[in-house]
Amino acid sequence: MFDNHCHDCLGREIYFDRIARSGVYAQALRKMILSFKNGQTELDSILGFLANACLQGSDFYDDIEFFVPVPLHWSRRLFRGYNQSQILTKKLIHPSATINTDLVRVRNSKPQSSMASAAKRAANLAGAFAVRRGHKFLNRNICLVDDIKTTGATLNECAKTLKEAGASKVFALVLAVAGQNIS
Repeated sequence: MFDNHCHDCLGREIYFDRIARSGVYAQALRKMILSFKNGQTELDSILGFLANACLQGSDFYDDIEFFVPVPLHWSRRLFRGYNQSQILTKKLIHPSATINTDLVRVRNSKPQSSMASAAKRAANLAGAFAVRRGHKFLNRNICLVDDIKTTGATLNECAKTLKEAGASKVFALVLAVAGQNIS
């Protein structure tokens, strides 16, 4: 890490202000997240517990006004039957922050897992998100919620969209970060 950036983030403009993660995308956590994404929604209690522990230990906990789950395109949501980020968001406990779903995916992009590089992932998502008319993001502190951060392209594009809509700060909470050592 250099100046609080991982090697994937060096040389790129990063729109989210800080990130908190429960763990590294490996071993048991990887298996649980993949199972959760692929239909085992009963894992929401365990993964929610991990996310809450991470959230409460973050240095931005007291600043959050809205939790915003990373949205799926309607066609992917229909195919899967649920948005895993939204289920995870509903498990979060906070004294005042509420869930806001005014960030939407307006373009059905290719799955990020099919993209090999950070640049391809970023290009794949360019312009894929928008905010609904009448949103309440102006001058607010937002916490994006997602399951995995691989290159950060999804979180970055969401954060960019939220900041263009007037959000003051955009934080990110993920269950796991890929590409890091477990030690």
